[in-house]
Amino acid sequence: MNSNLNQGGLYGREILIPENPVSRFLFVSTRSAWIWLIIRIYVGYEWLSAGWGKLHSDTWTGAKAGTAIQGFVKGALTKSSGDHADVAGWYASFLQNAVLPNAKAFSYVVAYGEVLVGLGLILGLLTGIAAFFGSIMNVSYLFAGTVSTNPLLLVLATWLVLAWKVAGWYGLDRWALPKLGTPWQHHPRQGGSKEQPPIGG
Repeated sequence: MNSNLNQGGLYGREILIPENPVSRFLFVSTRSAWIWLIIRIYVGYEWLSAGWGKLHSDTWTGAKAGTAIQGFVKGALTKSSGDHADVAGWYASFLQNAVLPNAKAFSYVVAYGEVLVGLGLILGLLTGIAAFFGSIMNVSYLFAGTVSTNPLLLVLATWLVLAWKVAGWYGLDRWALPKLGTPWQHHPRQGGSKEQPPIGG
């Protein structure tokens, strides 16, 4: 019986599970794009303002580039000891051996990375990718023991990644993504020549 299922039965064919109305509205329909626009602008502004300040800071991208990162890392390392350390040992080791010796390079990566993520989200350009890299930075700060707005921004960035198909509809993704071949184009229905209506149509 199991052999028959594997060859052509339950395990041998693809099953498409339809989306529920809520997830379809949030992550597939362009009718929810205004919600993601608000979230995008908020998260994007937070990143852009943080990065812009670093671009104009001597300790991040100026003559003393790297000193801010060094101070941040040393502060994080002090939180990696004790019975209830805020920074895990493996991450403290990464900070000590990878980030600290290359503080200047990481300083530029962080400053320009924050600005690019902010611009990507505000303009709605490659929204899912911008939100993904923003979430990576949020996680990095959280691993280093810095809470601040990082938990909130991480949650919102995760939602934006899930909603990448429609999150940039009111933005440059509306034109950029079709040129990349995803996701807003007509696809032929299986078993016929008719085309599916566009998302949100």
